[in-house]
Amino acid sequence: MTLKISSQHTDQFEEIYRSHYARMKRFAAEYLLCEEDAENIVQDVFLNLWEQQFVLMSHTNLFAYLFTSTKNRCLDFLRHKTIVRRTAEILMDEQNLQLKMKLQSLEAFDEKIFSEPDIESIVQKAIETLPEKCREIFVMNKIEGKKQKNIAAELNISIHTVESQMAIAHRKLKEALQDYIPLLIFLLI
Repeated sequence: MTLKISSQHTDQFEEIYRSHYARMKRFAAEYLLCEEDAENIVQDVFLNLWEQQFVLMSHTNLFAYLFTSTKNRCLDFLRHKTIVRRTAEILMDEQNLQLKMKLQSLEAFDEKIFSEPDIESIVQKAIETLPEKCREIFVMNKIEGKKQKNIAAELNISIHTVESQMAIAHRKLKEALQDYIPLLIFLLI
């Protein structure tokens, strides 16, 4: 069943729109600080009124309805904007922390580490301390450059096993090479 909108309803709606739109927009703009956002919200309120006109046209206090609808939509908009800003601030804080850590790491980087004659033996000894299966998987991945899924297929083990063995290798090498942090970063990338 379709409802036909009579010209009387259209005229009534236009009168309500002309009478209240500017006032509702000023009210919304006072809180939203952006005229475009205020326009969008008030237009949504009037669109909702239009869509529900058969119920709302008989509303005894139409001004109260429009005011309350505009206020509630402004509240929802401001709450959403607050959450978005808070999330952006958290992401910026995390990014700033990462940048500071990278800066400190780079400032502490001693290029002499790579010129030490026995650096290869230091790394090799650290790798040799790994458990046998862990060492085999680490060497295949980081030294031979094989992908984890290929290692899993070649050794007939699950990808999860490869991932957990790599995590163990990273943890143990981090402990063994803690005095060589730049080298460790280079090795584990």
